[in-house]
Amino acid sequence: MAASVGEARGGPTGGVDNRRCGRRYGRRAHRFRLRHGQNGGVIVDCAVYRDGRRAEEPAGLTEALRTARDSGDTFLWIGLHEPTDDELARLSEEFGLHPLAVEDVLTARQRPKLELYRDSLFLVLRPVDYDPSSGRVSTGELMLLVGDSFVISVRHGDINPLGEVRERLEHRPEVLQHGPTAVMYAVSDAVVDQYMEVAARLQADLEELEEAVFTPDGPAGGDTAGRVYAFKRQVLEFRRSTGPLTDPVERLAGTRVPFVPESSRPFFRDVADHLTRANDQVETLDRLLSDVLSAYLAQVGVRQNDDMRRISAWAAMAAVPTMIAGVYGMNFDHMPELHHPLGYPAVMALTVAASLGLYRFFRRRGWL
Repeated sequence: MAASVGEARGGPTGGVDNRRCGRRYGRRAHRFRLRHGQNGGVIVDCAVYRDGRRAEEPAGLTEALRTARDSGDTFLWIGLHEPTDDELARLSEEFGLHPLAVEDVLTARQRPKLELYRDSLFLVLRPVDYDPSSGRVSTGELMLLVGDSFVISVRHGDINPLGEVRERLEHRPEVLQHGPTAVMYAVSDAVVDQYMEVAARLQADLEELEEAVFTPDGPAGGDTAGRVYAFKRQVLEFRRSTGPLTDPVERLAGTRVPFVPESSRPFFRDVADHLTRANDQVETLDRLLSDVLSAYLAQVGVRQNDDMRRISAWAAMAAVPTMIAGVYGMNFDHMPELHHPLGYPAVMALTVAASLGLYRFFRRRGWL
């Protein structure tokens, strides 16, 4: 994705400016940024691709779309970031988008899915990122509206693989020659590849957590269980993005879908294969976390049992002198060895002997 950004202003309501789809600035690819009031709704890129190469746009979106449909080897790609109602309404009117698709785009927070409408194909992806320093998995949302000679990509959140995808595709015109389907494949492939990178980073952190839990002098309590549960929660958040995507990708790879030619199915099968591997990694992470948590809780139970045995052993040894002292503290006249000169030393020797005997007994049993 080119770094330079050209600006085009909308009308009074801040909607899409239909006079120009974009301009060139020097050597950089043309695009425009469109802001809408305080909401920051923005069109980050608008381009026409002819025979796999970026071309100068006609005067407006209507003319650009008409030209793309008439030429046969041209399509229009518009990229939006968190569009407003007015911006999306104008695009919907221009491209004939289905109202339900528009509603999903505006609502966001959708599960990964594939919807087929009469004039367009609607694909929802959830890109994922992981920050090892904070230990948090963050998710975004990408929506692709693919129709006759156009593709509209809508991004919600801060995770943005689209810039790199567009830049990479613009250096591979042989891929862009396949039209909007190539964009859908490239975006899906980038998101799924990111899944595998995140899974690898999670695996590395899980190994560190596992080592900390099972180190002989590792933590016996405190926040260890909380760390494991928190890690499991992040894996669950990751799983919510990867799991539901399986069905849409398999449909693109194996069944006849409008706007997706049969020649593109092998590419989506490759994405499906990578997604299967990512799902397997997520499944493995979840099982390992469950095993780590179970083993840690068993370890805590063993330690608590050891502590209880030690406490019981010391309590038993303390009970013997307590019992003897209690008997001789009753102030009776007729007590064993009460008036004997060696009575006191004999009782003390008995107390010590009984305590030492219990100590040796518990020691041999491993309680002490």
